Amino acid sequence: MRVFSRVVERRSFTAAAEDTGLPRSTVTDAVKQLEARLGVRLLQRTTRHVSPTLDGEAYYRRCLSILADIEDAEGAFAGAKPKGMLRVDVHGTLARHFVLPNLPSFLETYPEIELYMSEGDRLVDLVREGIDCVLRVGTPGDSDMVARRLAMLEEVTLASPAYLEKHGMPEHPDRLDGHRMVGFQSSASGSLIPLEFMVNGQIRNVTLTATLSVNAAESFHAAALLGLGIIQVPRYHIERYLQSGELVHILSEYPLTPTPVSLLYPKSRQLSPRVRVFIDWLTTVFARQT
Repeated sequence: MRVFSRVVERRSFTAAAEDTGLPRSTVTDAVKQLEARLGVRLLQRTTRHVSPTLDGEAYYRRCLSILADIEDAEGAFAGAKPKGMLRVDVHGTLARHFVLPNLPSFLETYPEIELYMSEGDRLVDLVREGIDCVLRVGTPGDSDMVARRLAMLEEVTLASPAYLEKHGMPEHPDRLDGHRMVGFQSSASGSLIPLEFMVNGQIRNVTLTATLSVNAAESFHAAALLGLGIIQVPRYHIERYLQSGELVHILSEYPLTPTPVSLLYPKSRQLSPRVRVFIDWLTTVFARQT
Protein backbone atom coordinates (compact mmCIF):
# COMPACT_ATOMS: atom_id res chain seq x y z
CA MET A 1 0.00 0.00 0.00
CA ARG A 2 2.83 2.41 0.82
CA VAL A 3 4.58 1.70 -2.48
CA PHE A 4 1.37 2.01 -4.50
CA SER A 5 0.41 5.26 -2.73
CA ARG A 6 3.78 6.79 -3.48
CA VAL A 7 3.51 5.84 -7.18
CA VAL A 8 0.10 7.55 -7.35
CA GLU A 9 1.41 10.68 -5.60
CA ARG A 10 4.54 10.98 -7.69
CA ARG A 11 2.95 9.78 -10.96
CA SER A 12 6.15 7.88 -11.55
CA PHE A 13 7.60 4.46 -10.71
CA THR A 14 11.11 5.91 -10.78
CA ALA A 15 10.33 8.77 -8.38
CA ALA A 16 8.46 6.38 -6.07
CA ALA A 17 11.46 4.05 -6.06
CA GLU A 18 13.76 6.94 -5.08
CA ASP A 19 11.40 8.02 -2.29
CA THR A 20 11.04 4.54 -0.82
CA GLY A 21 14.65 3.49 -1.29
CA LEU A 22 13.65 0.45 -3.37
CA PRO A 23 14.81 -0.69 -6.82
CA ARG A 24 12.44 0.41 -9.59
CA SER A 25 11.83 -3.21 -10.56
CA THR A 26 10.69 -3.97 -7.00
CA VAL A 27 8.22 -1.09 -7.10
CA THR A 28 6.85 -2.23 -10.46
CA ASP A 29 6.49 -5.84 -9.27
CA ALA A 30 4.78 -4.75 -6.05
CA VAL A 31 2.10 -2.84 -7.96
CA LYS A 32 1.62 -5.72 -10.43
CA GLN A 33 1.17 -8.17 -7.55
CA LEU A 34 -1.31 -5.83 -5.91
CA GLU A 35 -3.35 -5.54 -9.11
CA ALA A 36 -3.28 -9.32 -9.58
CA ARG A 37 -4.47 -9.95 -6.01
CA LEU A 38 -7.28 -7.38 -6.27
CA GLY A 39 -8.24 -8.39 -9.79
CA VAL A 40 -8.43 -4.77 -11.01
CA ARG A 41 -6.23 -2.37 -12.92
CA LEU A 42 -5.07 0.34 -10.54
CA LEU A 43 -2.80 2.40 -12.81
CA GLN A 44 -2.78 3.64 -16.38
CA ARG A 45 0.78 3.48 -17.70
CA THR A 46 2.39 5.25 -20.64
CA THR A 47 6.06 5.75 -21.44
CA ARG A 48 5.99 9.21 -19.79
CA HIS A 49 3.12 9.19 -17.36
CA VAL A 50 1.44 7.11 -14.69
CA SER A 51 -2.04 7.93 -13.38
CA PRO A 52 -4.61 6.06 -11.28
CA THR A 53 -7.71 4.51 -12.83
CA LEU A 54 -11.06 5.16 -11.16
CA ASP A 55 -10.56 1.97 -9.14
CA GLY A 56 -6.98 3.03 -8.41
CA GLU A 57 -8.07 6.45 -7.15
CA ALA A 58 -10.67 4.90 -4.82
CA TYR A 59 -8.17 2.35 -3.53
CA TYR A 60 -5.56 5.08 -3.02
CA ARG A 61 -7.95 7.04 -0.76
CA ARG A 62 -8.58 3.94 1.36
CA CYS A 63 -4.82 3.26 1.51
CA LEU A 64 -4.13 6.73 2.93
CA SER A 65 -6.58 6.20 5.77
CA ILE A 66 -5.33 2.67 6.53
CA LEU A 67 -1.65 3.64 6.46
CA ALA A 68 -2.28 6.62 8.76
CA ASP A 69 -4.08 4.33 11.22
CA ILE A 70 -1.19 1.84 11.13
CA GLU A 71 1.37 4.58 11.69
CA ASP A 72 -0.61 5.97 14.64
CA ALA A 73 -1.08 2.51 16.14
CA GLU A 74 2.60 1.57 15.88
CA GLY A 75 3.68 4.95 17.20
CA ALA A 76 1.56 4.52 20.34
CA PHE A 77 3.70 1.66 21.69
CA ALA A 78 6.51 2.35 24.16
CA GLY A 79 6.30 6.08 23.52
CA ALA A 80 7.77 5.60 20.05
CA LYS A 81 8.68 8.87 18.36
CA PRO A 82 7.78 9.69 14.75
CA LYS A 83 10.33 8.61 12.18
CA GLY A 84 10.90 8.54 8.44
CA MET A 85 11.22 11.05 5.62
CA LEU A 86 9.52 14.44 6.04
CA ARG A 87 9.39 16.68 2.96
CA VAL A 88 8.60 20.37 3.38
CA ASP A 89 8.76 23.33 1.00
CA VAL A 90 9.44 26.70 2.59
CA HIS A 91 9.72 30.38 1.72
CA GLY A 92 13.48 30.98 1.67
CA THR A 93 13.79 34.03 3.95
CA LEU A 94 11.38 32.51 6.47
CA ALA A 95 13.49 29.37 6.46
CA ARG A 96 16.70 31.24 7.21
CA HIS A 97 15.21 33.49 9.90
CA PHE A 98 12.74 31.20 11.71
CA VAL A 99 13.19 27.55 10.71
CA LEU A 100 16.92 26.86 10.36
CA PRO A 101 18.12 28.54 13.59
CA ASN A 102 15.66 26.41 15.60
CA LEU A 103 16.03 23.20 13.60
CA PRO A 104 18.76 21.54 15.72
CA SER A 105 16.38 21.29 18.70
CA PHE A 106 13.66 19.70 16.53
CA LEU A 107 16.04 17.11 15.08
CA GLU A 108 17.45 16.40 18.52
CA THR A 109 13.93 15.74 19.82
CA TYR A 110 13.04 13.57 16.79
CA PRO A 111 16.35 12.00 15.73
CA GLU A 112 14.73 9.42 13.44
CA ILE A 113 13.01 12.01 11.25
CA GLU A 114 14.89 12.72 8.01
CA LEU A 115 14.02 16.23 6.85
CA TYR A 116 14.15 17.32 3.22
CA MET A 117 13.57 21.06 2.84
CA SER A 118 13.14 22.71 -0.56
CA GLU A 119 12.73 26.46 -1.06
CA GLY A 120 10.21 28.32 -3.19
CA ASP A 121 7.26 30.70 -3.22
CA ARG A 122 5.03 29.02 -5.79
CA LEU A 123 2.03 26.95 -4.74
CA VAL A 124 3.37 23.45 -5.30
CA ASP A 125 1.21 20.42 -6.04
CA LEU A 126 1.95 18.70 -2.75
CA VAL A 127 0.62 15.27 -3.63
CA ARG A 128 2.12 15.17 -7.13
CA GLU A 129 5.54 16.38 -5.95
CA GLY A 130 5.66 14.25 -2.81
CA ILE A 131 5.70 17.25 -0.42
CA ASP A 132 4.08 16.87 3.01
CA CYS A 133 3.50 20.57 3.77
CA VAL A 134 4.53 24.06 2.66
CA LEU A 135 5.31 27.27 4.55
CA ARG A 136 4.16 30.40 2.75
CA VAL A 137 3.90 34.18 3.19
CA GLY A 138 0.72 35.97 2.12
CA THR A 139 -2.97 35.15 1.99
CA PRO A 140 -3.44 31.61 0.62
CA GLY A 141 -5.54 31.44 -2.53
CA ASP A 142 -8.41 29.04 -3.05
CA SER A 143 -7.06 25.51 -3.10
CA ASP A 144 -7.79 22.01 -1.84
CA MET A 145 -5.30 22.48 0.99
CA VAL A 146 -5.78 23.22 4.67
CA ALA A 147 -4.10 26.49 5.71
CA ARG A 148 -2.96 26.85 9.33
CA ARG A 149 -2.14 30.46 10.27
CA LEU A 150 1.16 30.67 12.18
CA ALA A 151 1.79 34.40 12.50
CA MET A 152 1.07 37.92 11.25
CA LEU A 153 4.23 39.75 10.20
CA GLU A 154 4.56 43.51 10.69
CA GLU A 155 5.30 45.29 7.39
CA VAL A 156 7.18 48.58 7.19
CA THR A 157 7.90 51.27 4.59
CA LEU A 158 11.60 52.09 4.20
CA ALA A 159 14.13 54.19 2.37
CA SER A 160 17.86 54.83 2.77
CA PRO A 161 19.29 58.10 4.16
CA ALA A 162 20.87 58.79 0.74
CA TYR A 163 17.49 58.41 -0.99
CA LEU A 164 15.79 60.73 1.53
CA GLU A 165 18.54 63.32 1.17
CA LYS A 166 17.97 63.39 -2.58
CA HIS A 167 14.16 63.12 -2.73
CA GLY A 168 13.07 64.45 0.66
CA MET A 169 11.14 62.85 3.53
CA PRO A 170 7.64 61.89 2.35
CA GLU A 171 4.84 63.09 4.61
CA HIS A 172 1.69 61.53 3.13
CA PRO A 173 0.86 58.70 0.66
CA ASP A 174 -1.03 61.23 -1.50
CA ARG A 175 2.03 63.43 -1.81
CA LEU A 176 4.62 61.13 -3.33
CA ASP A 177 5.17 63.01 -6.60
CA GLY A 178 8.83 62.82 -7.54
CA HIS A 179 9.44 59.74 -5.41
CA ARG A 180 10.47 56.32 -6.71
CA MET A 181 10.04 52.77 -5.54
CA VAL A 182 12.06 49.63 -6.09
CA GLY A 183 9.65 47.40 -8.00
CA PHE A 184 9.02 43.85 -6.82
CA GLN A 185 7.51 41.49 -9.36
CA SER A 186 4.75 39.18 -8.14
CA SER A 187 5.46 35.52 -8.90
CA ALA A 188 1.69 34.94 -9.17
CA SER A 189 0.68 37.76 -11.54
CA GLY A 190 3.99 38.86 -13.07
CA SER A 191 3.12 42.51 -12.36
CA LEU A 192 4.74 44.93 -9.92
CA ILE A 193 3.32 44.97 -6.41
CA PRO A 194 2.11 48.49 -5.49
CA LEU A 195 2.92 50.23 -2.21
CA GLU A 196 0.11 49.89 0.32
CA PHE A 197 -0.94 52.36 3.02
CA MET A 198 -3.76 52.57 5.55
CA VAL A 199 -5.28 56.06 5.26
CA ASN A 200 -8.31 56.95 7.42
CA GLY A 201 -9.15 53.28 7.86
CA GLN A 202 -9.01 52.57 4.12
CA ILE A 203 -6.33 50.65 2.23
CA ARG A 204 -4.74 52.77 -0.49
CA ASN A 205 -2.46 51.35 -3.18
CA VAL A 206 0.17 53.60 -4.76
CA THR A 207 2.38 52.70 -7.72
CA LEU A 208 5.44 54.87 -8.23
CA THR A 209 7.99 54.96 -11.02
CA ALA A 210 10.42 52.08 -10.62
CA THR A 211 13.84 52.53 -12.18
CA LEU A 212 14.69 49.01 -11.04
CA SER A 213 12.40 45.98 -10.67
CA VAL A 214 13.45 42.67 -9.12
CA ASN A 215 11.92 39.33 -8.14
CA ALA A 216 14.23 38.30 -5.29
CA ALA A 217 14.19 39.53 -1.68
CA GLU A 218 17.96 39.97 -1.35
CA SER A 219 18.16 42.18 -4.45
CA PHE A 220 15.13 44.12 -3.21
CA HIS A 221 16.88 44.97 0.07
CA ALA A 222 20.19 45.73 -1.67
CA ALA A 223 18.52 48.18 -4.06
CA ALA A 224 16.95 50.09 -1.15
CA LEU A 225 20.29 50.23 0.67
CA LEU A 226 21.81 51.77 -2.48
CA GLY A 227 19.18 54.53 -2.45
CA LEU A 228 17.29 53.35 -5.53
CA GLY A 229 13.81 53.74 -4.08
CA ILE A 230 11.20 53.11 -1.39
CA ILE A 231 10.42 49.52 -0.41
CA GLN A 232 7.92 47.74 1.85
CA VAL A 233 8.97 44.51 3.56
CA PRO A 234 8.32 42.48 6.73
CA ARG A 235 10.16 44.13 9.61
CA TYR A 236 12.07 40.97 10.59
CA HIS A 237 13.88 41.06 7.20
CA ILE A 238 15.56 44.37 7.84
CA GLU A 239 15.66 44.92 11.61
CA ARG A 240 19.46 45.07 11.58
CA TYR A 241 19.42 47.84 8.92
CA LEU A 242 16.98 49.87 11.00
CA GLN A 243 19.21 49.46 14.05
CA SER A 244 22.30 50.54 12.11
CA GLY A 245 20.54 53.48 10.44
CA GLU A 246 21.21 52.14 6.92
CA LEU A 247 17.44 52.19 6.32
CA VAL A 248 14.86 54.57 7.80
CA HIS A 249 11.25 53.74 8.70
CA ILE A 250 9.07 56.28 6.85
CA LEU A 251 5.33 57.05 6.68
CA SER A 252 4.86 55.10 9.91
CA GLU A 253 1.52 56.89 10.52
CA TYR A 254 0.16 55.02 7.48
CA PRO A 255 0.92 51.35 8.24
CA LEU A 256 0.56 48.36 5.97
CA THR A 257 -1.73 45.43 6.59
CA PRO A 258 0.25 42.71 8.45
CA THR A 259 1.19 39.76 6.25
CA PRO A 260 0.02 36.27 7.25
CA VAL A 261 2.35 33.28 7.43
CA SER A 262 0.62 29.93 6.90
CA LEU A 263 1.45 26.25 6.81
CA LEU A 264 -0.49 24.38 4.13
CA TYR A 265 -1.10 20.66 3.76
CA PRO A 266 -3.46 18.46 1.72
CA LYS A 267 -7.06 18.34 2.89
CA SER A 268 -7.46 14.84 1.51
CA ARG A 269 -4.53 13.30 3.40
CA GLN A 270 -4.57 12.34 7.05
CA LEU A 271 -1.56 13.87 8.74
CA SER A 272 1.19 11.44 9.66
CA PRO A 273 2.70 11.73 13.16
CA ARG A 274 5.92 13.25 11.77
CA VAL A 275 3.96 15.97 9.93
CA ARG A 276 1.87 16.60 13.03
CA VAL A 277 4.88 17.12 15.31
CA PHE A 278 6.54 19.38 12.72
CA ILE A 279 3.44 21.58 12.51
CA ASP A 280 3.16 21.79 16.30
CA TRP A 281 6.87 22.65 16.60
CA LEU A 282 6.71 25.33 13.90
CA THR A 283 3.63 26.86 15.54
CA THR A 284 5.63 27.19 18.77
CA VAL A 285 8.61 28.72 16.95
CA PHE A 286 6.51 31.47 15.35
CA ALA A 287 4.58 32.13 18.56
CA ARG A 288 7.88 32.68 20.37
CA GLN A 289 9.52 34.89 17.72
CA THR A 290 6.68 37.09 16.44
